[in-house]
Amino acid sequence: MEIEMKIRGLMVDPSTNMPIVLLKDPQSEALLPIWVGLYEANAIALEVEKSQTPRPLTHDLLRLAINSLNAQIKRVVVTELKNDTFYAVIWMEQNGEVVSLDARPSDALALALRADCPIFVDEEVLRAAKVLPNPADQASSHDVRKWLEDLGDEDLGHYKM
Repeated sequence: MEIEMKIRGLMVDPSTNMPIVLLKDPQSEALLPIWVGLYEANAIALEVEKSQTPRPLTHDLLRLAINSLNAQIKRVVVTELKNDTFYAVIWMEQNGEVVSLDARPSDALALALRADCPIFVDEEVLRAAKVLPNPADQASSHDVRKWLEDLGDEDLGHYKM
């Protein structure tokens, strides 16, 4: 089963200084932090903030290419968690045919924002992630998760990318 989630915000992991995208289930308290690269976090932040760039960035170009091929991005799904790595699939439709692309979650999320399509996470991923230690700092993974879960809306603005 897949759970629809929204991007709750972007922040920096205080123990590793790595960007984190926070996905939240609007119907529950489920929160999924996904550590991403700096460039991908920047691409997500630009779209969250609706910032305009003078030229298309990589994810803008990909969306334009998909659209020019008469395809439409329908949804993205974080499908798997293996060896501390998340996996995602971009689901598209082209001329009535369903097409899927394997993707890094950070790229799938950046593209989903640009295509204004829903983001889903497989329920098994949510279950596995609840016990997943932060690979960058396993000793404090519980503390980081607790800190992330306790963040309020006003806190997210303090950690903009």
